[in-house]
Amino acid sequence: MNAQFRKAVPATGSGQLALRRLILYVLLFALVVIAAIGLAGLLERLFSAGTMLATTTDVAGLARSLAFTLIGGPLAALLWWIVWKRLEDAAERASAGWGLYLTAIYAVSLIVATSSLLGTVATFIGPQEPQWYSPLSNGVAWAAIWVWHRWMWRHPAKHPVNLDDVPAVIGTVFGLVVGTFAAITALGGLLDVAIRGFTSLTPGADAWWQSVSRALIWAAGGSLVWWWHWFKGGARRLETGLADIALVIIGIFAAGITALGGAAVVLFVLLRTAVDRGEPLTELLAPLGPAIAAAAVGALVWRYHHVSGTNRSLATRRAGLLVTSGVALAAAASGIGVIINVTLAMAVSPLAGSGSRTLLLGGISSLLVGGPVWWRAWRPRRQPHSAEAIPPGRRVYLVAFFGISAVVALVALLVIGYRLFEFLLGDVSGGSLVDRIRAPLGLLVAAALVAAYHFALWRRERALITAAAPTGGPSLEWVTLVTGSDPDALSAAITAATGARVTVWRRADAGNGPHPGEAALPSDSRLAQKAVDALSGVNAARVLLVIGPATGQADRIEVIPLEPEGSSR
Repeated sequence: MNAQFRKAVPATGSGQLALRRLILYVLLFALVVIAAIGLAGLLERLFSAGTMLATTTDVAGLARSLAFTLIGGPLAALLWWIVWKRLEDAAERASAGWGLYLTAIYAVSLIVATSSLLGTVATFIGPQEPQWYSPLSNGVAWAAIWVWHRWMWRHPAKHPVNLDDVPAVIGTVFGLVVGTFAAITALGGLLDVAIRGFTSLTPGADAWWQSVSRALIWAAGGSLVWWWHWFKGGARRLETGLADIALVIIGIFAAGITALGGAAVVLFVLLRTAVDRGEPLTELLAPLGPAIAAAAVGALVWRYHHVSGTNRSLATRRAGLLVTSGVALAAAASGIGVIINVTLAMAVSPLAGSGSRTLLLGGISSLLVGGPVWWRAWRPRRQPHSAEAIPPGRRVYLVAFFGISAVVALVALLVIGYRLFEFLLGDVSGGSLVDRIRAPLGLLVAAALVAAYHFALWRRERALITAAAPTGGPSLEWVTLVTGSDPDALSAAITAATGARVTVWRRADAGNGPHPGEAALPSDSRLAQKAVDALSGVNAARVLLVIGPATGQADRIEVIPLEPEGSSR
């Protein structure tokens, strides 16, 4: 009982220590945020003060800013000093609370400071914004918080031991997302004016160059944040799981969706321009500029991270290919579903309007864009032909796609059933049965094709793995050896050959020599080899091995498989 009590004391003390650290860092985070808000409020009044620091209409706001700054600020500084002194202990630096606190405050300060400063610069493009000092004050206050915590993150002695890669990954992802979407907006606006001319501009709106310039400011700022964390922050050299996941999700998955979506819209607009001019040309070409920008920027981001992934682990490169294949397959399957939907609509009503034709062109565009990319990434003609050639994550991908497509097919089947009973039980004036079920039927066929294909591949690869596995039956685990000769040599030979544990039972009838009418026992080496040969091919976990003597047969060996313990007939 005393031993149990002594073991419980460290566990209780460890739990209390973790709770203390959690409360400490949550309180420090709250005080830093409060101080930053108060400082931003005072800076806003300083930047906007042409006359009085406080007006009669905003006394409450000034009082709040003063309280947050003059009370929250010193408390935050005092608590930080206590934390900073405690970080001289290696256990404090290795705690998860220190890494989580730095990650949270770093991310918040980076996002708020970047958004506020870029918004301030963008307000100077075009008409002067009278409230520019509000985002500027926020940006300055949170930029100071960011610089302070970046210094702690990169401190040579007191930097966090755990989660030390998270700030670099967060900064890289945030900068890449902001820069990519802003670049698409800027390039899309420029291409839209180049394609459709100045007639596309809304009367009374800002000039085209103003919106493009604002987007370029955001693109430059996001790119700077990405570059700083990717190169200067060391995110490019990180080989952690989080860095690999961020590269695959943002650099491959999100960029691939953007590029494929943009390319599909470009092809769709071109097809409509060629065969479906039911609207004015200016309206038909409206999505073309942003779509080209999305396809170009998305492809650039995807290509860069694909090349960057070649320097990472083999698992990361395989994950990138599987993600690319999945995105392209989803686009192609969607196109197949839409084509089936429109084909049924045209079969029911040959005089279908331009809406069905437009929908058909959209399905064709999605199929023509997604199909080749899937073929290039998946390579269906170069599938593995042996168990050794199957990558580790491939079977997970097959199961995941089979499961997702099966769920989609099930939902579509339920919708078809609902539409069918609705048609049979309700008013028949609501349209034909084919019109009611053609959309879910197209989805069902596409999902069923995807599920069947991946299930067939999964079964084929499972057969390869099964064929390459050792022969069936339980492996030999325990040998009970009954012998009258030297048991040590026999036990060593059996363990070396089979890996099984050996229990020795000495025969009482062995004596000191052969019985009358018996032959002498063979040498130990010969007998050991005969015993190992007798055990080969035995499909049992436990075996009774009986070795001579017997009349006229000195090296008789009998192998008796035993049932597992606890089994019953």
